[in-house]
Amino acid sequence: MTETIAERYHRLSELLTRTINDVDTHRWNDPSPCEGWSVLDVLRHLIETQELVAGFMGRELSPGPSSGSDPVGAWLNVSDQIQAQLENPATAGEEFTGMGEPMAWEQVVDKLLNFDLVIHRWDIAHAVDLPAEIEPADVEWAMAAAQSLGEDLRGEGVCGPAIEAPLGADDQTQLLAFVGRKSWA
Repeated sequence: MTETIAERYHRLSELLTRTINDVDTHRWNDPSPCEGWSVLDVLRHLIETQELVAGFMGRELSPGPSSGSDPVGAWLNVSDQIQAQLENPATAGEEFTGMGEPMAWEQVVDKLLNFDLVIHRWDIAHAVDLPAEIEPADVEWAMAAAQSLGEDLRGEGVCGPAIEAPLGADDQTQLLAFVGRKSWA
């Protein structure tokens, strides 16, 4: 059975929640693979992007804890609200026209938020020495999503330029290199 967008968001969100629950409180300010960003900056970006994508539809998310004082609580606050919107057929299917061609809002979530969840969970885990393996199906899906973004992927504040993966690199390493991350020693 094919995973729905709501199911994918829930699964990826849960993976991120488990990862950020395991971040040592003293490591939130460690540098991340995202140039100039700490681990907490990456999580703040994820939180702000959830709010941005809800805002595309004129929706505001209810305020929650500060990411600086309660990173996990701040994440759960926004991700739970996005999940609820995805599970509501009226909000999930609402048409969005701001990305070139009309698409359901849930497709915007899939293209932007689910992609971010795959890549930025790796960023956070890698930065603080937690297991950072991406499921093979998610690697394949994220590579297709990244390629579908075209040059928009390389815009300021998105992903840097692709870097060359080592010869014979596995699919995860190739994905991460495509989005500008060096995951090898």
